[in-house]
Amino acid sequence: MVCYLCERNPPPSYESAVRRYSASCRPSVPSFAYKPCGKPGCKCAKGRGHGPKYYLSVSFPNVRPQVDYVPQKRLAETKKFLAHYQRTREILEQICEINRELLRRREAL
Repeated sequence: MVCYLCERNPPPSYESAVRRYSASCRPSVPSFAYKPCGKPGCKCAKGRGHGPKYYLSVSFPNVRPQVDYVPQKRLAETKKFLAHYQRTREILEQICEINRELLRRREAL
């Protein structure tokens, strides 16, 4: 594809950059589990375990999802970071839509 303004190949579009970025890292919502400690005689061996323990799974292409423990005192902060991440993705998608419309109309930025 040749750019109609400069008659050269255009730089990579925002849309393709966003797709590469969004495909490269996908954090999930924190999940929780109750786990036994393994000590003999502990009440958790017969119950549902200690917890809840919170975990965050992050997926990358061609790699197994990475799961990290989130301490309870950092859970609110982690949720806030995830909300910021989601908002950033939404904004990038809006920019892609605007750029697509400008390209469709063939208007300059």
